[in-house]
Amino acid sequence: MAGAKTVVYGIPNCDTVKKARVWLEEHGVPFEFHDFKKAGVTTALVKTWLKDVPLESLVNRRGTTWRALPDDVKVSADTEAGAIALMIEKPSVIKRPVVVVNGSVKTLGFSADQYAALFAA
Repeated sequence: MAGAKTVVYGIPNCDTVKKARVWLEEHGVPFEFHDFKKAGVTTALVKTWLKDVPLESLVNRRGTTWRALPDDVKVSADTEAGAIALMIEKPSVIKRPVVVVNGSVKTLGFSADQYAALFAA
């Protein structure tokens, strides 16, 4: 994937994001890091991601942020509009990292095998 523009979206203190960033650095894959907490996410950005991954995959329903939400908020996340609003308000509910290569989501989360296949020269 030489010459590809790679952006890793996540939060710096997330263990999975740390693993992904270390793997990319160790394998010489240039990337930009977009910190959800500092830079946020927009409706347009999330809608772009949803062209490549299903909503069910993008919302992390196993994390502590999700579990702490009131039930009515969880129910509202069953619709695309409700889920997008939730992701913008609480970006920590987004499964991370979101890895975008040349404008398309290529993977969510981290798997060394998946990264090796994706970034094979």
